[in-house]
Order: sequence, then C-alpha cells, then structure tokens
Amino acid sequence: MLRSRLQSPLTLVYLGAVLTICSLYAAQPIQPVFQHEFGLTGFQAVLFTTLMMLPLGFAPLAYGFILESFSAKRLLRGAILCLALLELAFAMTNSYRWLLLIRGAQGLLIPAILTSLMSYVAYISPREKVQQAIAYYIGATILGGFLGRFLSGLLTDLLGWRFFFAVLGVALLGLFFLMDRLERDVNLNYSRPDLGALRRLLANPPLIWLYGAIFCVFYVFAAVMNFLPFELKRLDPGFSESGIGLFYLGYSMGLLAAANAGRMIRFFGTEARAVQIGLMIFAGATLLLMIESQWLMGGTMFIFCFGMFMVHSILSGYVNRLVENNRGLGNGLYISCYYLGGTIGSFAPGIVFQYLGWRIFLASLLVMLALASVLIMGMSRVIERNVDPG
Repeated sequence: MLRSRLQSPLTLVYLGAVLTICSLYAAQPIQPVFQHEFGLTGFQAVLFTTLMMLPLGFAPLAYGFILESFSAKRLLRGAILCLALLELAFAMTNSYRWLLLIRGAQGLLIPAILTSLMSYVAYISPREKVQQAIAYYIGATILGGFLGRFLSGLLTDLLGWRFFFAVLGVALLGLFFLMDRLERDVNLNYSRPDLGALRRLLANPPLIWLYGAIFCVFYVFAAVMNFLPFELKRLDPGFSESGIGLFYLGYSMGLLAAANAGRMIRFFGTEARAVQIGLMIFAGATLLLMIESQWLMGGTMFIFCFGMFMVHSILSGYVNRLVENNRGLGNGLYISCYYLGGTIGSFAPGIVFQYLGWRIFLASLLVMLALASVLIMGMSRVIERNVDPG
C-alpha cells in the first residue's frame, strides 16, 4: 500500500516539492554555525540563503527563454539529480568559497524543478480537481519550509551540520530514481515573455501597487527569518540549533491561512480590507518581537507567520482577478516580486541589525510594512474608481 502511494505521480510531485524547499531553507537556522566554523561575518553567513533565493526573483521571466523546449519529466529528473549531487558535495566541502558556489548552483536548479512540478500538477490532475491539487502543492511547499529549517537545526545539534545535507542528497537521489516511474510527460509550454504584454501590465496601476506590496511583505518576512537565529544566539550563546529550529514551527500557520483565505475575504468584505487586516497582524507580531524573551518570541512567530501568509494567500489569488489576459505573465511577475523582496530582505537589513541592533532592525521592517499598507490603499482606491485592471 505504502509502496503504491510512493509511486503515485502526485505523491512524487508533492515529495519533490517538500525536498526542494527543504534544500532552499536548510541553511537558514544554522547560519550562526557556519559563521563560527568558518570565521565568517554575519553578512557572509546569510549568503548561504540569499544565493539560493536570488534566481527565484528572475526565473519566472528569464527561464521562459530557456525552458520552453524541454519536457517536464526530462528536466525534472535531470535537475533533481544535479541538486542531489550538489547536496552531497556541500556536505563534504570544507571551503567557504566552494560552499557558496555550490549554493549558487543549487539556486539555479530550484526554479526549474518548481516550474516542472507545477506543470505536472496541472497535467496529471483531473480538471475538476486541479484547484485542490494546487492547494496540496502549496501545502507541500509550506511543509518543506518548516521541515528544512527544523530538521536542519535538530540534526545539526545531534550529528553536526553536514549530516542533514547528506540526508537531503540521498533522499533527492532516491526521488530521481522513483520519478522514472512517471508514465506521462508534459511539455512545459513556458513561452517567452511578450514584451508588449509586459509593458501593458507594468502600466496597470492596481498591479503596480500589488506587486510593490508583496515585495515589501516578503522583504520583511525573509529578514526576520534570516536574522532571528543570530538574535537568539546573541540573547543566549548556548541556545541550541534544535531550539532555533523549533522557532520556525510557526511557519505551519501558512497552511491555516491558505486554507481559509476565501473565508477571510468574505468575512472582511473585500480582498483589500482582508489584506489590510493581515498587514496589521503581521506588524503587531513584528512589534511584539522587540520584547527580548525567547518564550514570547517563539509564540509570536505563530502570529507573525499567520499574518504574512494571510496577506500572501489573498494577494496571490487576487492577481488573477486583476489580470484577465496574460495571467501566466501576471503570476510570473508576482512570483518575481515576491522572491526579489525576499532576496534583498535576506541580507540588506542585516546592516541595520549589525550596527543598530534588533529593535531598530525591526523598526525598519515596520516602515516597510507601513509602505505595503499605503500601496494596498492605493490599489484599492484605483479599483474603486473603476479603472480597468487590464
């Protein structure tokens, strides 16, 4: 029974999503370990996450010129095999420069894997169940985000930081062989961006406000997630890596927020109003993180993650209502702005953190959330004036 489920195409896709996102975030909670072992600055340590995230900020546009001629199965298996080998190489490398190079190469593979996985979800699911299958896929990415952070911290405490990356490599290698059982294939149909359509989208005021808002939101989220381990170590140098990993348990609130996005929109009346409430929850949790109590900070992370994913789950759906034509490009721009905000947020606020401390660091992030709120108000006003969203 278990064996047949593991060979199910959708199960393999969801497992691929979990392992890929695990790879993306595995280094995040143990960045202080890299800093200590290799004698790095905080900025050098956070590059392990930043380099993995950077390609995701450009992939939805740039990859359209590369991926359109590949089949999903061939691309998926090849990229997973390379990711597996790079994880194993990462676990055995002793040079900081080589570790960075490996992380950068992995970052280039991840967008190709995620694109292929999404193609497979849409292709192998019955039409009436595609929405549900996509929801499960999003759930798998959220689960991967938590497990990558938590297990990395836990296994680093028990067996050293290299062990988890080796386990990831072996698991991805096993997935590579299992995916040979995918019976059906699909062309990615990932067409090159239409520059005319791109210009029309960028001339669309509601979308500009929305894209700017999601940039700010993930900027803040990535900043807190990336620098929280350093703050916990500053408060208690003996704080364990598994303890840090537990702080990411709040990430699981993303499942709750995503599952109830429709209910929240109906309850608050409009998407814009629901997003504003989400931003208030997000900002309130950011303010609470200024209280330097590890127990309180751990509990606050549940509220923090819920607020962020409430905003993200609503805005990611709202894009498709604002863009009647070229929805693929509209969604691609959304993903680009999302991850570009996360990429910059994963290192730029570190300057404030290093020189001015945790509270000023959080205050600077509250400014970004205030800007996001202003952008959502701008979006709402334009829509209320009956400006055609395009």
